[in-house]
Amino acid sequence: MLLFSVSATAAEIDFGRDIQPLLSENCYHCHGPDANERKADLRLDEAKPAQKAAPDIVERLFSSDPDEVMPPPKSNRSLTAAQKALIKQWIDEGAKWGVHWAFQRIEKPRARGIDELVEVKLKEKGWKMAPEADAVTLLRRVSLDLTGLPPATEEVAAFLKAIRQGDNQTTRQGEAANPPVSLSSPQTDAAYESAVDKLLASPRFGERWCWDWLDAARYADTNGYQGDPERTMWPWRDWVVRAINANMPYDQFTVWQLAGDLLPHATPEQKLATGFNRNHMINGEGGRIAEETRVENVFDRVETTGTVWLGLTMACTKCHDHKFDPLTMRDYYGLYDVFNQTSEDGIGRSGQAAPAMDMSTPAELQRVKKAQTKVDEIAAEVEAFELKKFPRAAGKPLTESAAADLPGNLPAYIAKTAPSKRGVDPLLEAVSYFKGRDAEYARLLQKLLAAVRERVSAASSITKVMIMDTLAKPRTTYVLDKGAYDKPTTTKVSFNTPAVLPPLAADAPRNRLGLAQWIVSRENPLTARVTVNRFWQALFGVGLVKTAEDFGVQGEKPVHRELLDFLAADFMEHGWDVKRLLKQIVMSRTYRQSSRFSVPGSQLDPENRYLARGPRHRLPSWMMRDQALFVSGLLKEQAGGPPVKPYQPEGIWEEATFGKKSYKPDTGDSLYRRTLYTFWRRIVGPTMLFDNAARQTCVVKTSITNTPLHALVTLNDVTYVEAARALAQRVLLQQAGREEQALTAAFRLVTCRAPSAKEAQVLKDRLHALRARHAADPAAAAKLLAVGGSKRDEKLDAVEHAAWTGLCLMLLNLDEVLSKE
Repeated sequence: MLLFSVSATAAEIDFGRDIQPLLSENCYHCHGPDANERKADLRLDEAKPAQKAAPDIVERLFSSDPDEVMPPPKSNRSLTAAQKALIKQWIDEGAKWGVHWAFQRIEKPRARGIDELVEVKLKEKGWKMAPEADAVTLLRRVSLDLTGLPPATEEVAAFLKAIRQGDNQTTRQGEAANPPVSLSSPQTDAAYESAVDKLLASPRFGERWCWDWLDAARYADTNGYQGDPERTMWPWRDWVVRAINANMPYDQFTVWQLAGDLLPHATPEQKLATGFNRNHMINGEGGRIAEETRVENVFDRVETTGTVWLGLTMACTKCHDHKFDPLTMRDYYGLYDVFNQTSEDGIGRSGQAAPAMDMSTPAELQRVKKAQTKVDEIAAEVEAFELKKFPRAAGKPLTESAAADLPGNLPAYIAKTAPSKRGVDPLLEAVSYFKGRDAEYARLLQKLLAAVRERVSAASSITKVMIMDTLAKPRTTYVLDKGAYDKPTTTKVSFNTPAVLPPLAADAPRNRLGLAQWIVSRENPLTARVTVNRFWQALFGVGLVKTAEDFGVQGEKPVHRELLDFLAADFMEHGWDVKRLLKQIVMSRTYRQSSRFSVPGSQLDPENRYLARGPRHRLPSWMMRDQALFVSGLLKEQAGGPPVKPYQPEGIWEEATFGKKSYKPDTGDSLYRRTLYTFWRRIVGPTMLFDNAARQTCVVKTSITNTPLHALVTLNDVTYVEAARALAQRVLLQQAGREEQALTAAFRLVTCRAPSAKEAQVLKDRLHALRARHAADPAAAAKLLAVGGSKRDEKLDAVEHAAWTGLCLMLLNLDEVLSKE
């Protein structure tokens, strides 16, 4: 939605703001950059041809002849009378041209900061900022934003104490007040800043912000496609967490991931960082052409780079010149060439395809050896059985027995393949065939199948991280006809950056390192804008540019262009310091506003694009889960390591993989790790998540929805029910026999505040109703208390514990708890 008025023709017309969006939406498809689709040899995306055609444009816009009017009726595009008048006024005034705003150099506006720039826009609308959020709401908001977890009850109490001491306030013991944070008080400001600094320094910070990067990096623990073999990319994920916690400058963070292996005397850590561009899916299906796979992987790297750092929709240009942006096929394949020089060959079905860095441990190698020994032992049993089952002349192979006459693929699987070399698929088919024909043989084959599965699991669990490298002899790159791997044109290309953007430095290396350095150069108009926009999006729910993935002419034109440029320029001036940027935003008056709809603009600006109130939106599902584990006391804060498998309904993997993969949940502490560490199968992601990127391609903007379907997870998933039971136990043990105090304690743990008198009465009434229900049905109470792997304290009365579990599950599902306010 355009938020700019096209009726105020008396104002000075800005081409990039007022005219280019209209031309892009209504004209560029037929008269834009794509030469193959261009009609009447007319370009309206360049100044000279558009200005030359200006008289004809006016005539066509206002024509009533369906064969003459533009846009033509069959295009399903149209301009309003006001939009036509605006274009005419622009032409009458000389059709002054301009450059798309996002392609202009980033210049820092003369402003004192975020709040001044926001207030200028609000003043234009006749609006004011909302009042400040109360202290508890603000602490919970910033804690969730910076660490992905709410503050503990003790942290809330310490924060309120610091405010009261700073403001020379006294509060009666047990009072449920949530005092406002006043910017007029230096002491209060200092208390809030101290809290922010602690959150930024917490190891939880990297775990929270790593999630957004994993979505963009399309990180998963399997390849995808049929078969979906496992991979061991988790050391790269752990590197990201460490880099974020260490506040690695974003330009360095970029260079290492795109070209760490090309840095002088590259360290193992720098090479590991290049796993970023091996996170894509890998199609290793049987019959797949290796070169096709390799080319698609290169395509993915070009398009991911374009989205993550440039905010450009590059995918269009692998088949044709862009229809809207000034990007050509030559631009695309100029970037393609730089990613086309890696030794990856597209061969194989492994999730550890070369080039890869071996990070195996002695325990992993021992597991492989043990698995192979087991396969050999059982294979010997199978071979002995088959000598009797399929008799043949002495010394003759199994191919000269009845095994050769079996149906389908079985002769190849049994007669022609030694038992020790049979794979999972052949054994599955053989077990199925013989199950009703020879139970003993089927049992033996099933035993071999289990051993082979363990061998495959052990081999794929050896930690090898796929990384980038460079061929000694460069490949020649050609533009591909319509992006087909097997249809190269005669047009050779070598690495170059898009012509519409500032060129590479003359002395820049012509490889991925040169690309990475160009991406983070001060002259690049996109990277800093795109980056700070995504950070803003993470905090406010929507970016200053709503189309975070598209900064081209079809993308949204920002309401707060000056604010975006201020943050981008300031970010670069201060060394691409991410923690400084985030602190700058969360310390602002803009961020600290109440999120309540209390200003006149709420009805006119429901998405809060003018920032007249604070952010409020649903938590991402991964954060909901982490919060439930945290407030219940179940969360195990262990950093890094191989992915874990928490609870999941039975049969999900089996159904998605035709029975080839089985899900076995972990036990013990692994069930309660942060969601960041959950095993991610590419073709069927973690079932407890919703509204999350599928991790199949790069995603920089996930949806935020609010639907009753979410409650199927948050009311019924084992994690949430068990968390409610653990939370109930926590408050019952802490507040033994004190119902009101226990109710308050439970409410504080999940909301960070005390309940009002009315809320406390609702909770009490609900508890009494649940107590009566479970007293009447002790079996149901026992069943509820048996959910989850953690043990309950048997000293607690079962009926009482079940009643409190139901109450705590209700608390975990409060809108206030599932949302950031």
